[in-house]
Amino acid sequence: MATVQESLQNVMNWVDERLPVTKTYEKHMSKYYAPKNFNFWYIFGVLSVVVLVLQLVTGIWLTMNYIPAGDRAFASVEFIMRDVEFGWMLRYMHSTGASAFFVVVYMHMFRGLMYGSYKKPRELIWILGMLIYVALMAEGFFGYLLPWGNMSYWGAQVIVSLVGAIPFWGEELAVWVRGDFNMSEVALNRFFALHVVLVPLALIVLVFLHILALHEVGSNNPDGIDVKANVDEEGKPLDSVPFHPYYTIGHDLPAIVIFLFVFCAVMFFYPDGGGYLIEHPNYEPADPLKTPELIAPVWYYTPFYSMLRACTFPLFGMTAKFWGLVVMAGAIAIPFVLPWLDRSPVKSIRYKGLGSKVFLTLFVISFFILGYLGTVHPTPMKTALAQLCTGIYFAYFLLMPWYTSVEKTKPVPERVPE
Repeated sequence: MATVQESLQNVMNWVDERLPVTKTYEKHMSKYYAPKNFNFWYIFGVLSVVVLVLQLVTGIWLTMNYIPAGDRAFASVEFIMRDVEFGWMLRYMHSTGASAFFVVVYMHMFRGLMYGSYKKPRELIWILGMLIYVALMAEGFFGYLLPWGNMSYWGAQVIVSLVGAIPFWGEELAVWVRGDFNMSEVALNRFFALHVVLVPLALIVLVFLHILALHEVGSNNPDGIDVKANVDEEGKPLDSVPFHPYYTIGHDLPAIVIFLFVFCAVMFFYPDGGGYLIEHPNYEPADPLKTPELIAPVWYYTPFYSMLRACTFPLFGMTAKFWGLVVMAGAIAIPFVLPWLDRSPVKSIRYKGLGSKVFLTLFVISFFILGYLGTVHPTPMKTALAQLCTGIYFAYFLLMPWYTSVEKTKPVPERVPE
C-alpha cells in the first residue's frame, strides 16, 4: 500500500511541477476560507453552476439530432421527442433547465441585493455577474427560436422587430439581424450558431472570472462583516471555515440533492409548466400566416416585456415603441452601476434602515407584478399598473443615493455573531 501511495504522490508531484493542480485546489477549495455564517441564500451560486453544466451536457446531446433548417427544425425536435432513445428526457431536461437557470440566478441576484454583495471590494464580482445575466438572457433568446414552434417564431419576430424602432438605421439593422425581411431559415441558422457556440463560450469564461474574482477578495456574508479583519497568528480568519469540506459537503451537497428532486419532479410530471415553461403554441410548427392569440416571451423575460408595453405615448418626436425599447434596455443596464448608487455605510439589509427595506420590498413586488402582466393581454388598467411598477423598479435604483444616505442604520458587530 505504501508503494502505491508513494507512486501516486510522485505522479502528483510531477504534475504539480508543470501544472499547479494542488496549489489551485488549496487556494479555491481546502484553504479558501469562507465566512461561517452562510445561510440558505448562499446555495444558489453553486446551483447556478450545476444548472450550467446540465444545460451544456444536454445541449451537446440535443445538437446531435437537431437540424437547424426551416423545413426540418420542428420535425427534428419531434424526432428527438418520439424516436431518439431517452430523447424526450434530454429535451425536457434542457427546457426545464432553462427556467431553472433563471430561477437560481434571480435568487442569487436577490441575495446580492439583500446583503450588499456588490459593495466595495466586490464591485467587479457584481459587474461580472451582471454580464453573466445578460449573456444568459441572450442565450435564452437565441435558443427560444430553435424549436421552430409557432410561439418561438412569432416571439422572435416581435422582439427582433423592436430594433426597427431605432431612429434612422432601425429597419436596416433589423433586416441585418434576421438576414431577411422576416424570420426565416437564415435567422434560424444564425441563432443556432450563437446559441451553441459563441454565447456558451462567453458564459463559461464569465463564470470562471466571476469565481476567480470572488476567491480573490473573499465571500460576503449575511452580516456584511469583513472576516479578514480578525485573523489568528497563522493569518486564518477567525470567523471562517475551509470551503471544502465544510460547505461543499455540509451545505452545498444537500442543497443540490433537494434541488435535483424538485427539478426532476417538474421535468417528469409538469414539463410544460402549464404553458409557462413550454408555450402551448410551440407544439405547432412555425406558421407565418397563423398568429398566436397572445404573443409573449417566456416568463423570465416578461417583467421587461411589461416595461416595454408600458410605454404607450410618443415623446420628443420618437415613437412609443422606441421609448419602450429604451426603458427595457435601461432596466437591464441600470443594475450595473448599483455599487456606486448605494451610499449606506453598512452592507447587509439586517443593519440598513427602513428606507432600504421598504424600497427593496417594493422592488421585488413590482418585479413579480410586471412578470405577471407580461403574460396577459394589456388593458388600460393593467397598462397603468405596469407603468406604476416600472416607476417603482427605476425608483429603487435612482433614489438609492438619497435613501441610503439619510436612513438610520444599526451598528455592525466586529465579529460574526454566534
